[in-house]
Amino acid sequence: MVDVPDPGVVREIVIEAARGAGVGQSLLRDASIKDDGSVVTTADHLLQERISAALRQRWPDIPFMGEEMEHARQVRIVNAKGGTFWTLDPLDGTTNFSMGFPFYGVSLALVSAGEVALGVVYDPVRDECFHAVSGQGAYLNEQRLQTNATGIELRACVANVDLKRLVGQLAERLVRFPPYRSQRNLGACVLEWCWVAAGRIQLYLHGGQRMWDYAAGSLILREAGGMFSTLKGASLDCQVFTKRSVVAAVNEELYRQWFRWLCENDDRSLSTGLSINRDRTNQ
Repeated sequence: MVDVPDPGVVREIVIEAARGAGVGQSLLRDASIKDDGSVVTTADHLLQERISAALRQRWPDIPFMGEEMEHARQVRIVNAKGGTFWTLDPLDGTTNFSMGFPFYGVSLALVSAGEVALGVVYDPVRDECFHAVSGQGAYLNEQRLQTNATGIELRACVANVDLKRLVGQLAERLVRFPPYRSQRNLGACVLEWCWVAAGRIQLYLHGGQRMWDYAAGSLILREAGGMFSTLKGASLDCQVFTKRSVVAAVNEELYRQWFRWLCENDDRSLSTGLSINRDRTNQ
């Protein structure tokens, strides 16, 4: 694992870039549609330019890979010898941002040999900065996050579920026979991970996220005591560009109940049992 840069300095870079770009205000913004159908604004490009420049100045030997970068360059960086790089989602929840809906965030992670060493997620609307270093815990601003003590039952949970990316009968079952108390879909993956880590949401389900969507948030949730995998029980790989499904919960017991229910109600499931262990899940 690479020597981890000072997380305080990394946090300052992300926060200063977001404040300088003026993304803390929820206003209607001009937006365009990319080839993959997702929304992009000038703020996405501005944030990526500012953060990448600041990182290069401080740590010139660490390659940078951003969402708004050409795919061929992304591949070269991720597959390069050494396997250490920054990955940035300059503004996740861009549709929210462009419509004036105040839920979006900036996510930066340091990946080494496929594992996340450092993660920072900043919410410019609430001025909340989540961060974690592998093996050193997760924090919201200066407050330590710890989800293990959450003693809530599955049926009493609030779940963040992205229904539009689910296929087969699972989405229908979740709507007609939900195992939880209430459901939300807030529209910004990087913050949704962190809200689970903070205990504001207890369950999480998403049908397809890119590496930059889950890298920082998954480390923050893991370091806070949460548990996660894909819908097939696999780990979340930070060396691939294909979209990965996400199943997560604030602690191990809730995760296992949640995963089991999803397996039993997914007509595409290969198994109705848990085929993973804690170590694999949290990679």
